[in-house]
Amino acid sequence: MIELRPFDSLGGENHGWLDAKHHFSFANYHDPARVHWGNLRVWNDDTIQPHTGFPPHPHRDMEIITYVRKGAITHEDSLGNKGRTEAGDVQVMSAGTGIRHSEYNREDEVTQIFQIWIIPTSEGDAPQWGAKPFPKGDRAGQFVMLASGYEEDADALPIRTDARVVGATIPAGETVEYPLGANRKAYLVPATGAVEIDGQTVNARDGAAISDLDVLRITALEDSEIVLVDAA
Repeated sequence: MIELRPFDSLGGENHGWLDAKHHFSFANYHDPARVHWGNLRVWNDDTIQPHTGFPPHPHRDMEIITYVRKGAITHEDSLGNKGRTEAGDVQVMSAGTGIRHSEYNREDEVTQIFQIWIIPTSEGDAPQWGAKPFPKGDRAGQFVMLASGYEEDADALPIRTDARVVGATIPAGETVEYPLGANRKAYLVPATGAVEIDGQTVNARDGAAISDLDVLRITALEDSEIVLVDAA
């Protein structure tokens, strides 16, 4: 089963400094049919104007993954972590028992990110943060684990949940496969380009909620950069 969620159907609000689109119910947007997909709770498509951003604010008991699509995001938190994550790279924050953080676009250009929240498998753990570069060339024609709750995915950033976040860059005309499993759920968004899944076209920034598929086959209709969450 594939439920297409076109970009123009997403909720959201333009705050001037932030143009936010929500694949799931978030802030002032609520759709009872789009509250979560398995343990995937939030997928926000955020466009942040230069020299603006999210001031310090708290979180707890949530796994928060930031995929930078354009520009860069600068992170600071109450643990003393500081980092700048550039386009194509990923940062993760396990909020655990509680953490305060800020996320600013300190660049001279617009920054665009996917912000993904996944419900953790347990509560009460110590908070943590990490970031890692993921060269797009390494993802050419194949999936790469970006963040994972499984020890065997040693090259991925660790998250505390029964889920994986994977990415791929697919040249036009090529097909890649992902072994999902019929008891799992996937949510896929092309950051750029357009792909076809089971006869349905998924354009840039559209969402595709996928279930009941053992193997996910994705064909690029044009050069495409995709992000997928494999959720419980």
